[in-house]
Amino acid sequence: FPTANSYPAICADILSDAIACIGFSWIATPACTELEVLMMDWLAKILNLPDFYLASSVGQGGGVIQGTASESVLVTLLSARNKTIQEVKTKHPDWTDHEIRSKLVAYCSEQAHSCFERATLLAPVRCHKVAVDEKYSLRGLKLSEAIEDDKKNGLIPFFVCATLGTTSICSYDNVQEIGPICRDENLWLHIDAAYAGSAFICPELRPYLDGVEFSDSFNFNPHKWLLVNFDCSALWVKNRSYLVDSFNVDPIYLKHENQNVAPDFRHWQIPLGRRFRSLKLWFVMRLFGVKGLQSYIRKHVALAKYFESLVAKDDRFEIIGEVTMGLVCFRLKGSNELNENLLKQITQDAKIYMVPSKINDVYFIRFAVCASSSEQRHIDFAWENILKNAEFILNSLKL
Repeated sequence: FPTANSYPAICADILSDAIACIGFSWIATPACTELEVLMMDWLAKILNLPDFYLASSVGQGGGVIQGTASESVLVTLLSARNKTIQEVKTKHPDWTDHEIRSKLVAYCSEQAHSCFERATLLAPVRCHKVAVDEKYSLRGLKLSEAIEDDKKNGLIPFFVCATLGTTSICSYDNVQEIGPICRDENLWLHIDAAYAGSAFICPELRPYLDGVEFSDSFNFNPHKWLLVNFDCSALWVKNRSYLVDSFNVDPIYLKHENQNVAPDFRHWQIPLGRRFRSLKLWFVMRLFGVKGLQSYIRKHVALAKYFESLVAKDDRFEIIGEVTMGLVCFRLKGSNELNENLLKQITQDAKIYMVPSKINDVYFIRFAVCASSSEQRHIDFAWENILKNAEFILNSLKL
């Protein structure tokens, strides 16, 4: 998916660069920390996330801005790993950290983003990819079977990453089925909604978020679809102490007298230094407002539906998967090689750019409506270009 941008976000980044703060702690830049706490609560309320994710609630939750969804997934995986190691040690005090870590298993669907597999390599823990159903969704039964099989083999399940809006085809794991399993098995449930999460500001699209109350952490990328330019990945955790306990390294030159009063976000992330990223969230939300952002999302969904209708009218093409957001997956009816040649020809024509994906050995092309200035005329232009190149490829086969 492309990254988003807007005039307010660009201005905010310019101002952030001018301020030149390194917001690793409250004392370094109080405004940087306090605005981030406030903006993450604003964003959580717009998404209608559970109250336990709010810093202003009575619980232990809170939000933090990471650089990318990859960082968000890695941070939560490491926190869950350390939490589980401590829990296992209470039952098996003679086991070493290495012995426990070698038994830990994290689960995701076959359609999960590659960043999850990379996170398990860095942790390092085992990665178990679970088969999906006909709608490319991870279901509770398949997850339960995978967990039971691993437990029989002496392994320790500890983490599940559910995806809402997969990169390949924008499918949704069934969190309502997965959530109770994670609760009963004491597994950390993380929801990665990197792309689709922005759309949950619209009430009519929020049903895809059902089951979020079972989650322990949740992330999405405003820099993908919420008019905020890169980098800005929003992460919320139900219990922030697990992050702080995992990443707390506190040399004397970073200590200050307000450490126990305000959050020091250096304990919530991999890097030490951090940019004033909350400034662009504030600018965008203040200048566009909730209704303006909702209108922007709805327009892109409508444009994707319009493109879907154009594809459906031509019986040489077929739609792959269901169009629910701003992504349309399609292909020419025929072989994978035919579609590879089509995309290669479109790319060489250099008028539009799309990327492919493949599921169950079926190669298809992804058309993503994400540009902030997208209009119907751009969709028409893209479709005309696709048709022109498709006719070139099909005619070349007749020669």
